[in-house]
Amino acid sequence: MFSAYLFAGIAMLFWGIAPIFGKLGLGNTQPLVALTIRSLIISMILLITVTVSGQWENILGVTSKNATYIAIEGICAALLGQFAYYYALKYGEVSQISPLVAAFPLIALLLGIIVLGEKITLYKVAASFLIVGGVVLMKY
Repeated sequence: MFSAYLFAGIAMLFWGIAPIFGKLGLGNTQPLVALTIRSLIISMILLITVTVSGQWENILGVTSKNATYIAIEGICAALLGQFAYYYALKYGEVSQISPLVAAFPLIALLLGIIVLGEKITLYKVAASFLIVGGVVLMKY
């Protein structure tokens, strides 16, 4: 059985590889155009995968409340966040932009505590300081 940490490691691997291709692809390409191409390709792959795997029934069964939350998450992450990231990546260095963007857990941690009522622990506080320290160090 796969664990959440295995999937997190796989995500880390791909999110670590992706900025290299993003930076290379943004050469003479405007970020809006790049984001559009990326989104179209991903959408086509997902549509084919959902169709081949027969998952349309599951998609149609998602509640409107859950679909709304997922849509807002997509707008925040895959549209607005990715758009800002592409601009940062186009005009900055991958080695500096990626760690800064990767500090998003600080925002998620804070909002998890405020919105979801998650508990503050010593480990979470220590991790937050390490994330901030890492971002500061990468600036130099």
